[in-house]
Formats: sequence, C-alpha cells, structure tokens
Amino acid sequence: MLGRGGDGLGMKITKDKYKAIIFDVDGSLVDSMWIWGAIDREYLAAHGFEVPDGLQMEIGGLSMKETAVYFQERFGIRDTQEKMMSDWNDMAYEKYRTSVPLKPGAEKLLRFCKENDILCGIATSNSEELAGVLLDHLGIREYFGQITTGNHVSKGKPDPEIYLLTAGHLGVRPEDCLVFEDIVPGIRAGLAAGMEVCAVWDEAAADQQELKEALSHYSIRDFRDIVYA
Repeated sequence: MLGRGGDGLGMKITKDKYKAIIFDVDGSLVDSMWIWGAIDREYLAAHGFEVPDGLQMEIGGLSMKETAVYFQERFGIRDTQEKMMSDWNDMAYEKYRTSVPLKPGAEKLLRFCKENDILCGIATSNSEELAGVLLDHLGIREYFGQITTGNHVSKGKPDPEIYLLTAGHLGVRPEDCLVFEDIVPGIRAGLAAGMEVCAVWDEAAADQQELKEALSHYSIRDFRDIVYA
C-alpha cells in the first residue's frame, strides 16, 4: 500500500512534523459506512426504488443537504430537503449513539497528539447532530479543537472548503496539516486545500484503493500502521 511519497503500510508522525491533524469521520476515524449503505437501501425501498450500482461513488463526500438535492433530482423524491435530512438523522441516530467503533489504533493517535501539542480537528460531511452524539458515545470530544460538519459549509468534498475552514479555526496553515480520508472525493479535498493526505483503508471504498493510494502521500490499513517518533 504505497502512496505517492508514502512509506509502505505505515507512516511516521513526529511532534515537529505537523501542527494539526484533521480527520474525516465516517470510514476514516470510525467504522460506520455500513450504516449508510443500510439507510440508503431502507430509504429508497420505502420510496419504491432499489439502490442503483455506483450510488456511493456518486454521493461520496457530499454534505447531507447536497445528498438530499441529489436524491430529489435522481429519484424524484418529493419530500423537502429538511424532511429527508431529518429522516436520515433519525434512522442513523441510535446506531451512532451505541454501535459505531473507532478504527483500530485511533485513540492511541489522539492521545499522542494531545501529549505532544498537535492540534486535532474534524472535517466531516455528516450532520452536526450525528457527529456530536458519536463523539460523546466514544468519549473523544475532548481531543478536538474544532469540529466542522456538513452543516457549516456551502460545498461538500471534493471542494476544499471544509478543510480550509477547519484549519482556519485551529489557527494553522494548510501546509502544516495532515488529513486522514477514506474516499477519493475527501482525498481530493485535502489535496486541494494544500495539505498532506493519508488514505485510510475502508471496506466500503475497497474498489477505489488503487486510486486512493496513487493520489495520497501515505496509505494505511488502520491507525496501528503509524510509527511515532
């Protein structure tokens, strides 16, 4: 798993190399993409549709509002965007509150950052409500100096807005940041923001792995691959 400039399975993080680390959440920091596949199937079935091939590729990185617009245009859903987003939040809430785990090795990385004064931020296309309940469920909110969600930006990934906004709130330059991402639009967003990017393997994006590695500076299977110095 060798990305451009990468060093095989692992990558090295030192207290002097990065001023901030910014995490995508779903599929990167936590194992949660299975939730959204199930929600897409259930939601579309209730409206008389099957999930078409390539749907996750089409909506990957979009904010929840952008996804609602996409569903309205592609499937002719007549509900308002606000109702669609509310329905999706309700469908996902209990799973995020109780059932979503951190990716292996993630908490060690967060502790390392805290002990070495490396700032941490979140840049997720998910909603503010779901991101909040997830961080509280996992007990990791304290590690993050900035939590930016799809509610806070006008454009979803691959637009770099969410990463630039997160870096700005953390008070660091984009070039001093490292991004962890699991999907191609997110990787492109981090690169467009001028940040170093590490691709995180996730089952939901396994068919994109070669492209993810080619685009990214580094690639890891999970956070246990990281070397600390």
